[in-house]
Amino acid sequence: ITVEEVAEAAARGFAMIINNRPEGEAPDQTAGSAIAAAAASHAMSYAEVPIAPGGFALTQVEALADALGAAEGPVLAYCRSGTRSTLLWSLAEASRGTAPDDIAAKAAGAGYDIRPVRQLVDMLAAGK
Repeated sequence: ITVEEVAEAAARGFAMIINNRPEGEAPDQTAGSAIAAAAASHAMSYAEVPIAPGGFALTQVEALADALGAAEGPVLAYCRSGTRSTLLWSLAEASRGTAPDDIAAKAAGAGYDIRPVRQLVDMLAAGK
């Protein structure tokens, strides 16, 4: 996202932005510090849980679950395409006790498929 889009997110009622992009992932990427400053200027919370392409660590799942739990309203998480953010969100939601079918339906409603992590979602939801 861009600094200008932070203002739009605030106008749409988002209370927190979570940056899932590693710094420097692309040359045209807005720096996380600029997004954080823009979020602060709109009284929005900001967190970073960077995800490099290729997989997720339990620490990332826990960090996102913690950020979601601390959010005081709707959250906008972003990466390059939305896929990594959605898949990590699905794992975090499962770890927070959300039913896997509900997670899959919500992701599908936004145009994403959680099948690449569905087995992990099921395991986390079962508390394993």
